[in-house]
Amino acid sequence: MKEASLISLAQAAGISTQWTDAYDEPQKVDTQALRALLASLELPADSEQQIRTSLAEQQDRQRRAEAGPLITMIAEQSVSLAGRFAPGTSCKIVLDDERSLHRRLDHNARLPGISQCGYHQLLIEDELITLAVAPKRCLSVADLCGLSTARLWGLSAQLYSLRRPGDGGVGDTLALEQLSRRAASAGADALAISPVHALFSDRSDQYSPYSPSSRLFYNPLYATPGRVLGDESVKRAIDECGLQAELARLEALPLIDWPAVSAAKQQLLRHLHQHFAARDNGLTKDFARFCKKRGAALEQHCRFEALHAYMQQNQQAHSWHDWPAPFRDPDSDAVAQFANEHRREVDFHMFCQWLVDNGLERAQSVARSCGMHIGLISDLAVGADGAGSFAWSRQSELLSAVSVGAPPDTINSQGQNWGVSAFSPWGLQARGYRAFTDMLQANMAHAGGIRIDHVMGLKRLWVIPEGASPQMGAYLNYPFEELMHLVALESWRHKAIVIGEDLGTVPEGLREELAARGALGMRVLHFERDENGFIAPDDWPADALATTTTHDLPSVRGWLAGRDIDWREKAGHRDIDESRTDRQTRSAEKKELIAALRQAGELEKGESDDREQLEACIGFIGKTPAPLVLLPLEDALGEMEQPNLPGPGNIHPNWRRRLAQNVDELLAGTEVQRRLQRLSAARAKREQESA
Repeated sequence: MKEASLISLAQAAGISTQWTDAYDEPQKVDTQALRALLASLELPADSEQQIRTSLAEQQDRQRRAEAGPLITMIAEQSVSLAGRFAPGTSCKIVLDDERSLHRRLDHNARLPGISQCGYHQLLIEDELITLAVAPKRCLSVADLCGLSTARLWGLSAQLYSLRRPGDGGVGDTLALEQLSRRAASAGADALAISPVHALFSDRSDQYSPYSPSSRLFYNPLYATPGRVLGDESVKRAIDECGLQAELARLEALPLIDWPAVSAAKQQLLRHLHQHFAARDNGLTKDFARFCKKRGAALEQHCRFEALHAYMQQNQQAHSWHDWPAPFRDPDSDAVAQFANEHRREVDFHMFCQWLVDNGLERAQSVARSCGMHIGLISDLAVGADGAGSFAWSRQSELLSAVSVGAPPDTINSQGQNWGVSAFSPWGLQARGYRAFTDMLQANMAHAGGIRIDHVMGLKRLWVIPEGASPQMGAYLNYPFEELMHLVALESWRHKAIVIGEDLGTVPEGLREELAARGALGMRVLHFERDENGFIAPDDWPADALATTTTHDLPSVRGWLAGRDIDWREKAGHRDIDESRTDRQTRSAEKKELIAALRQAGELEKGESDDREQLEACIGFIGKTPAPLVLLPLEDALGEMEQPNLPGPGNIHPNWRRRLAQNVDELLAGTEVQRRLQRLSAARAKREQESA
C-alpha cells in the first residue's frame, strides 16, 4: 500500500497528517494511527482497493454536504453559488421579517449582498435554502456598554458549589440569582458560571459538567422549584416525602454527595410533578408554552431520559448504541410507542427542564436589572457523551466511533481523552448546521455572554479512535468560517459577547482570526510569561479577557503553596522525583511572579504573605487592557483548593467542593470586599487611561 494514497484519503477526510505541538515541534501522524482513525470515520484503508473505495465514499459525502440546506454569508457581502447554480439565475429572498427581495446571480454566480442579518429563505430554481446572514463580528463589550473604552470586571463561579439554606446539598438557580444580586452591588458586570448541561438523570455517579448527555438542555438538580411553584408547595412536598433530615444532612456536607443529592432531589421533584400534573393550575399554560417553544428537541431529550432509565432498570446497556435496534432510532415507531406508554415519565423530565429554564431566566433578569452590563456568561462544553441524549438524537451530525481530547502538551504529557463525541464536519453541513445552531441558541437563551470551551474545536479537534490512547489521535478539520459566521449571528441575535477558551495547543493564526471576528480569547496569569518572566499588565492583549486561574488550575494561593503539585503526586500523575523538580520550578516561578508584581507597583518590597500576594495578583490583572477581567470565586475568597484536577483517578474531589459560606455572606467579608474594591479600582483607572 502506498503512503501517498493513504495521505490523500486522510486529507480528503479533513485529517491533518502533520501538525505542530505545544513545544513548537513538527509532528507527523504515523500510518497505523491514520488507518485506525480513518476506520473510525467509516473509511477503511487497509489496502489500495479499500482506499479507492473510501475515497469515492468521502467525495460523495462532501458533495452531499456542499448541497446542504444552509449557506452562511456576511452582511452586505456577496456569496458564491458557483457549481450549484448557473450565472444569471433569478431568485427570491424572503427575509425573516417576511419582506421579499428579488435578485439574480451575477456573471460569476454570486448572490448579491444582503444588509439585514438573520435567517432568511432563498428560493432558487426548485430549492429552498436558508441564508444565515451574519454581522462581520460578534457583539463586543464596548457594544453592550456603548463605550469603546469600557474595562469591565466580573466573577466566575462553579454553580454546584454555591450554598444557601434549603438548597438540598447542591448549588441551584436561586443561589445564582442571589449571587448575581450581591456581585452587581459590588460593581461586577458579569457572572460566568460552570456548564448547566443535562447529565444522565439515572447515572448520578457521572457528574462532570463537561461530560454531559446533552448541551441543549439542563441538569435538573439545579432547579429551584420553590421560585416557580411556591415555597409552601415545596415545604409540603418535603414533609410528605419525609426528606427533612436527609436534605439537612446533605446541605451540611463540605463535599457534594452527588448520588444522594440526586436521589433526594429527584424524589422531591417527582412528588411536585405528580401534584402539578393532577389538575390545571395557573402555571399550566406557561409550562405548555415552554414545551411548545422547545418543540421536538425537548420531546426527544425527555424520551431519551425516560428510555435510558427504563433500559438501566431492565439490565440493558448504558449506551444507546447497545440497545435493541428499534430503540436506537429516535424517530422509530418503537420509541414513539414507548413515549406514549410512559407519557407521565416523559412529561416529568419536561417539567424539570421548565423549572431550570425559569430559574436561569430569572437569574439573568436579576443580574441585568441590578446594573450588570453583561450578566450571566454561560459555559459551552467542548462535547457531549457519545452514549447520551445529544448523540442519540443527532446521529447524522456526530461521529460515533471517535472521542475528543488533546495531544500531549505542556498541561498533560500523556495527552488527554475527554470521552466526549465530536461533530461530523460533513454531517453538520449536510444538515444545515442545525445541531450547532440549536446548541448556541440554547446556551445563549438566558445569558449576556457565552464561553466556548476549547474554541480551537471550531477549526480543528484532536479526535481519537474508540479504545485508543490520545497519542493515536490526529487533528480533524472543521468549516471554521461557516461556524464563526453562525457564532457571530447568534451573538448578535442574543446580544451576547463570545469568549473563546484558547488555552493549550493553539493553531497558528487562530487567535488573530478570533480577534478579527470579535470573539475574546482568554489569558491566564499562570501562563502569561515569556523568556523574561511574567508579562507586565500593559503588554497583555486587548482582545482577550484576563483571569487569575481556571477550574482546571490551582487558585492563586494554591499555586503559591504548590497544592496542585501535592495533589498530582498524591493522585499518581507525577512521581516523587518529578514532583521534586516541579517544586523547584515553582519556587523559581514564584520569585518571578513576585518580581513582576513589584515591578507593576502591586506589591511592596520586603516580606509578604500569600494573602498579600493574592491581592497583588488581583490588582495586576485589573491593570491589563483586557475588556473584561473575570475573578474566580476561589480567588475572591482566598481559597486554597481548585475545583478540578485533570487526569485519571478519583483521589481529588473533582466537581464536589462546596463553598463554606452561604451565598448571601460570600462577598461580605472584609478581605473579600478589599479584593473586589482593588479590582474595581484598577478597572476604573484602566478605563480612564484608555479614554
